[in-house]
Formats: sequence, structure tokens, C-alpha cells
Amino acid sequence: MKNDSQQFPVRMLKKGTCIVAGSALFLGLGLVPANAVGNGPDFNGNETINTSILHTHESMAAELEKQDAKQPAMELEVIGESVKGRDLFLAKYLSDPDNPTIMFLTQQHGNEQLTTEGTLEVIKHLGSGRMKGVLENVNILIVPMLNPDGAMGDVDFPLDDYIASGDRHLTRYNANNQDINRDHVAKTQPEIQALHNNVLSTYDIDYMIDLHHQGARSGVDGKLVSGSILYPTTPDVSEEVREGSKRLGAVVYQNVDRTGWGHLGKYVGGTANTIARNGIAAEYGISTLLFEMRGMSDHSNPDYVLGQKSNGYLRQQTILTLESTIKAVADGSVETIDTSMWDSLPEQERLPGEADDE
Repeated sequence: MKNDSQQFPVRMLKKGTCIVAGSALFLGLGLVPANAVGNGPDFNGNETINTSILHTHESMAAELEKQDAKQPAMELEVIGESVKGRDLFLAKYLSDPDNPTIMFLTQQHGNEQLTTEGTLEVIKHLGSGRMKGVLENVNILIVPMLNPDGAMGDVDFPLDDYIASGDRHLTRYNANNQDINRDHVAKTQPEIQALHNNVLSTYDIDYMIDLHHQGARSGVDGKLVSGSILYPTTPDVSEEVREGSKRLGAVVYQNVDRTGWGHLGKYVGGTANTIARNGIAAEYGISTLLFEMRGMSDHSNPDYVLGQKSNGYLRQQTILTLESTIKAVADGSVETIDTSMWDSLPEQERLPGEADDE
């Protein structure tokens, strides 16, 4: 890994509001629409869910190190270790401390991996002509696979009833059987300590998208959602921060919902600060957005697992989400986008038995 070529202050100065309008937020990313929104098949016991097609922690690390060696703008840092001693990575694109900064966080829950798969593709794209010129006007921080022990099924509790086959199971919890997305106040787990101590407390971050997966059968307007979004709902967040979160959500909505396969709803989430969406916004003044993609890579409940034929559009949804928000932050259009879509965005409906996923 390269040494930092630029020294950024421990807390970068807050940026002024940029008044650059972005009239065409939809990006031509070469996506192929599906026949209907959110229509990828459920698992339903009808196919094999093979985890061997997903990146392991080792293969993800190798890909990150490969891109770090290839990309002059990228710096790769190990911010800590998991319970079982796996490295926790931060991919950094820091062009100018005066630029706005956006952070992407994936796989707090180890069985929610397609967001990580899409994020690795975005990291490749950041080193290609596809994102040419964008990095001059935005700083990007990416934390992929914050829960590698859960992603590798290397935990201190049984996973015998999990559905997937392949080289491993994937579970929501870390090796200590803790949901680390309920630990953002107490900060008892090493993965959360690393995130707060070495990322959130180190960089002045303006926007964050926390990428998750939810159950496979949530819907809006009688159609399955491809995902659902939500801003911080804790009372401990200022209206300025919440409005920034709504703007971030409007960028995602405008770019994803208009695709042939995208269909977004409003997530129904709680107000506790123990959850990243709320706690990080309250503690650091960061405008945060939760994005819950449809379906999971593994679970003991078949209602949560999405068939592998759906993997493609979920990866593309992640790529579109990250690249559209990077461009909107870079050109300043995130500061002026209309947020009125939140007034009419319907809350998703859950089938009986589906629990909170965030």
C-alpha cells in the first residue's frame, strides 16, 4: 500500500455550499433494463445459492491491493482488524481537503454482500476513463466489507440452518454474535471501533451512504422493490443535516427509480442512534442515507434470500447509486436538487414475518 502523498488534517474544514445546478443527473452507465421492476426471482427453495461466486475476504483484499498499485489517485489503508483478525480496509481518493467528501459503507452485516460486489466494480471504474475528471472535485472514502468474519462465516456460533451452499455461509452478525449496526453508541466491537476511531473521527465527511440488503418480498404499489431508502430519523440530528440526507436520497431516487429494473420505496426504520444512519449523523453531523437493496446472499429464513439470477441488477443498482452520487457531489448538483419526492415516496410494505433489516 502506498504512503499518503498528501497530509490531510485530522478534521478537514467544512465546505461552503456549491451552487452548481445539475440538470441531467441520470447517467448513461450501460445498464440493461429488466422486464419489470424488482422482478428478480426469490430463492423459494428452487435453486442453489452458491456463495463461491462471491468475493472472499482474501480475494477482495487482493483486488483492492491490485487497484491500489494501478491507480495513482487511490490510497489503501488498513483501519483495524475484525474479531478474528481480518484486515478492515479503507479505499481513499483524497484530491483536495477543500473538496466535499462522500463515504460509502458496505457489509456491516456479513450476509449482505452484493453491495460490496458492486462497490469493487466502482473502485475499478474510478481508475478508468469512465470517471475521468470527477476525482478532481470530490473526495471519496470507501469501507468495503466491515464485517468480514460474518461474510466468511467464521463465527463462534452455529450456522447449520443457513440456506446457501458453496465455500462458506454468510451471517448478519460478527464473530461475537453481535449486530455491529446496533453498536454505534456503545462501540464495543472492534469493527465499529475501527470505523469510528480511524475514519469517522479522522476525516471531515459531508455525505455517507450506508448500503444494506433487506428481505426479498417488500413492495410498493403492488410491485416488489429493488430497494428502499431513508434519511436519519433521530431527533438528535439538525434539520440542516437531515436536509442534506434528503438531497442525497433524491439523487439516488432520480437515477435508480427511472431504470427499467429500479423501483424504490421509503424504508420504515427506527430512531435509535445505535444504528449508523442515525448515530453517525447525530455524532458527526454527516448527512447519511440508508439504502436497503432487495434480498440477501444467505440466511436461515428463505424469505430473506434472493435467487442468484437477481445478482446482476443488484450489482448494477449499487454501481449506479455510487457513481451517480459521486458525480452529483463533484459537480455540486447535490446541493440544489429538488427533494419533494420524499413527500410522495410511499413506505414499503412488509410481508408477515419479515423483521427489521437495517
